[in-house]
Parts: sequence; C-alpha cells; structure tokens
Amino acid sequence: MKIIISCAITGSIHTPSMSPYLPFRAEDIAAEAIGAAKAGAAILHLHARDPETGRPSASPAHWKGFLPAISSSCDAVLNMTTGGSAVMTLDQRLEAPLTFAPEMCSLNMGSMNFALYPMAAKPRDWRFDWEEPFLRDSDDLVFKNTPRDIAGVLQRMGTERGARFEFECYDVSHLHMLRHFVDRGLVDGPIFLQFVMGVLGGIAAEPEHLIHLHQTAQKLFPKFEWSVLAAGRRQMEFAAIAAAMGGHVRVGLEDNLYLSKGVLAKSNAEQVEKVRGIVEALGRSPATPDEARALLGLKGRQVYA
Repeated sequence: MKIIISCAITGSIHTPSMSPYLPFRAEDIAAEAIGAAKAGAAILHLHARDPETGRPSASPAHWKGFLPAISSSCDAVLNMTTGGSAVMTLDQRLEAPLTFAPEMCSLNMGSMNFALYPMAAKPRDWRFDWEEPFLRDSDDLVFKNTPRDIAGVLQRMGTERGARFEFECYDVSHLHMLRHFVDRGLVDGPIFLQFVMGVLGGIAAEPEHLIHLHQTAQKLFPKFEWSVLAAGRRQMEFAAIAAAMGGHVRVGLEDNLYLSKGVLAKSNAEQVEKVRGIVEALGRSPATPDEARALLGLKGRQVYA
C-alpha cells in the first residue's frame, strides 16, 4: 500500500531563534520545499513568513516570493495553510489561499487553546524582538475555528475554488465536527484526516490516543485516508506507528526541529529521508505526487508565475 509522506516546511509555531535551519526567507522556504520533494515528500504543507523578521505572515506578496519557484521546480502537491497563525484573523488567514486557489488546503476542525508559552522558558538569545512575547502571550490564546468559520472555508476554498482539504484534527471532538459537515453536505470524499498530536491544548501524543482517534474515524466515516503528525520529540515514533497501522505520515520543521535527541535537523529533507527509511523498512512504498493526487481526488498540479 502506498504511503503519502507530507512535509510541513516552516509553520508558524517555531521562531527563528530556536534553530538556524528554520527557513523564513522566500528563497530558503523554496529551497527547503524543493529538497523535501526530491527526498520523497508527495505533499508540501506551506506557510509564509516575513523574510525580514521571520514572523508568520499572511501576505500574498510573501507567498508569491516562493510559490512560483516551488511549483516550477517540482511536481509535489502544494498544500496551503488556512490556519496561518492562531494570532491572525480568518480573513487574514484566507487572503493568500483565495488569491492562489491551490489544489489542497489545510482546515482546522475546531477552536482550541493553542499554548506555546512553555517554549519561551528555555534560556536563549532572541534574534528578533517579537519572538518571546509571541510565545509567552499564548497562555491567553484561543485558536478560533468556529462552525461558521469552517463552513466559510469549505465554501470559498472548496466549492468555489476546487481545493480538497487536509482536515487537521487536534482532538476527538474535531472528528465529530467533520462528521457534522459531512451530514450537512458540505464535505464529500475522499476525506483526508490529519491527526495532530502533542500540541498543548489538543490531544497528547500517546499511542492509545492514536488508536482511539483511528477507531472513532472508522465509526464516523465509511471511507477515509489518514495521516499522523506528532509535534516535537515523538515525531518519528508516531510516524512509525502510523505507517505500521496503514496510515500516512507527516514530518517537517513546522512540527519538530530535531532529527534525533539533541540533534537539530539541518533541513526538512533530512527528516523526509529518515521517515522514508522507516516506512520502507515496514514494507510501505512512498507515493509519488500524482499517486497522492489520485488517492485524494485532487484537481491537479498548478504552476504559479
């Protein structure tokens, strides 16, 4: 059975002071994405950042700094976030996806606490003045994804622009919310679930929780594809569990800055290469981008000018 390897290139959680290898300039995001695709990632989960400060950005101009280079240099599925950063409004988060109309978007399936502040406790030299307050203030941060928000994204990105979704489910309740939208006729197959584990405010990265998520999905959806990401140190462990269970996997510097204990990953491609070795050792064959498109019912590759 083919396994889809997704790679989340930079995200909006980690800050530049945490790793010199976290890309935030447009040319670095492009190079990291292309390298991950060459290493075996079929899907590239993308966020934008301000190239001057590394701060998460929703600006279409910042997206345009790297989308053309990636789309012209590899055939990977470009998956644009609609989550952006939890500190952005929904209109800000949607500005670039609405502009570029990608074949795939992420969609968070519920509002939640999104607590990053423990990462500010480690002593470090902060490269930019926004980083420490951004992390510390997350003790009072709610990541807003109401049913009205979700319905709007499904309509504007799905119905109107033909995108399919990586449904990001941070807890069991998010699966039931997705079922609600299936029942309303706003979601049809193929359904691609991304179990997001280990974020403080969501479900913990524990094997029994993954089994419960998977069993719940089996009860709710007659047919679906599913993937797992574990934020932080349990990234590869949960990739191995997911691969052994028949699921797909996601890695990348958005989710984890390390390659192994105490060793920073020097690139996204390093993580893709490592997880590829794990899944192949378990007898799984990585899907090509076109195989992923067929499996997930995507509208097809787009090249941006």
